[in-house]
Formats: sequence, structure tokens, C-alpha cells
Amino acid sequence: MQNHVIIPEVFSFLKKLEKNNNRDWFTQHKKEFKALEGGMKSFFNALGEEVKTHDDIERVKIFRIYRDVRFSKNKTPYKINFSSSLSRAGAKLRGGYYIHIEPNNASFIATGFWGPEKEDLLRIRKELELDASEFRAIIGAKKLKTIWGDLVGEEVKTAPKGFDKAHPNIDLIKKKQFIFTKKFSDQEVLESEFISEVNKSFIAIRPYFDLMSDILTTNLNGESLLG
Repeated sequence: MQNHVIIPEVFSFLKKLEKNNNRDWFTQHKKEFKALEGGMKSFFNALGEEVKTHDDIERVKIFRIYRDVRFSKNKTPYKINFSSSLSRAGAKLRGGYYIHIEPNNASFIATGFWGPEKEDLLRIRKELELDASEFRAIIGAKKLKTIWGDLVGEEVKTAPKGFDKAHPNIDLIKKKQFIFTKKFSDQEVLESEFISEVNKSFIAIRPYFDLMSDILTTNLNGESLLG
């Protein structure tokens, strides 16, 4: 994984693991896995350093290959991907970044708010109920939309409790998640510019993060909630 490039062997191994997702096979190929895992950790940490040049990153978390099968119908013991998340630092900065590397053109990056806490979700909805014009302008901006597409995420079917289902911003108010995703083909992931492309995408989301951080650190009067 020289110069922070993902090598084809990563996809080859994950494809074999998908077909042989059992402990015996994995144990026999543990040495190969550890070598590839080391390279992927270097890649994720290098991406973290790139993002730190334009954002304040508190932590680069690299997810383990082992699946928690206790509450899952899928009992295969291993994931067939490498993934990492980057958390923004401090109470003032909200949101996070995620990168997922999986063969068969299933790689993607994501950013935003996966599972807002109850209080944060209510604060976002109250802001959108009051005025969503700035929010819509930012998520509809040409540069952001060209790179990330539309805002996505789970939502309630009609309207959250306490909100009018006929409200003009109900399409946004009923969301439970506020995220953007961007897919990559296997060929794109293996390109030497991939780490740069991911970083450019993360730079492009900054206006959205700045707005959401401002919303989540103030009350509806715009007064700071931070001490």
C-alpha cells in the first residue's frame, strides 16, 4: 500500500472471505489478512491526516473485521469490508465522516448525522420548522450536490409527534437521519488519486457541517448553548 494506495489484493482477499466466511478458513489465512489490515490502517490514518489539514478531527476509528452476531440473523463471523470513521473534535463541531471499502463496486463514503440523539434531533426539527431556507440553500448548492447528490436517511412515515404533517418543510422535518453518501467503483478505489478524491469530497461537505454545528450549539433565538 505504497503512497497510500489501496492494492488489488484487498479486494481479492475480501472476495475469497465472502465465499469462505468461517473461522477455519480465516485462521488459515490470518497472516495474509494481518498484512492487508496493516496496509488499510495506514490508508485510513493517512486519510485522517489529510482531513486534519482542513478540519479538527478528534479520532480515527478503524472497525474490526469481526462481526457481532449475537443479535443478527446473519451468523457469518466476519465482515467483507474494511471501514473507518473520523469524528470531529469538541462540543462545537458536529458530524462525522465514514469510509467503507468493499469489493464488487460496493465501496462508499458517507458523512453527516447517522443517529442524532433525541435532543439534537428535536433541535434540528425545530429549526427546520422555524425556517429551512438556509438549510435548503446549502444542501442544494451546485458544488455539494454535484459531489454528494441528495440528502438521504431514514424518516418517519407522516410527521413526528408535535409537528404538523402539512408543514411546508415536512419533507425535512420527518427525517431521522441527515446523511450524504457517495459510491465508488472498484476501479476508482484502486486509483492513485482515490485518497485525494475522498478528501475533496469531505472538504465539499463543510458548509453543511458548519450550519448543522451552529444549529446544534444554539437555541432557536440563536443564543449559544455552550458554556
